[in-house]
Amino acid sequence: MKQTIGYRLEQYTLKRPQEVLIVTAEIDGEPDQITIFKGFSSSLMRPTDFDPDVPMLPAGTQIIAIDRLQSPYNPLTPRYIQQGLSLSEMEVLLQEVGV
Repeated sequence: MKQTIGYRLEQYTLKRPQEVLIVTAEIDGEPDQITIFKGFSSSLMRPTDFDPDVPMLPAGTQIIAIDRLQSPYNPLTPRYIQQGLSLSEMEVLLQEVGV
């Protein structure tokens, strides 16, 4: 079974715990920003389900951009590694860590 992009991004952050991902996406026609850190996802724009098994990036989500930041994440002084990655650019990094 093919894993969703949300699950794969969560796995990426488990393998690279020094990174935080901020994903700008469109979910069900609505804009959202999701932060992913150490295997967990949380929305910055809408309520996050208490159940960690409920994906924040469900199948069919349109990924607009992915930012890689150094952890710990401080929204007042973010430390960017890369900004505005496309899903295809992120795919290279996912493959590097084996997810």
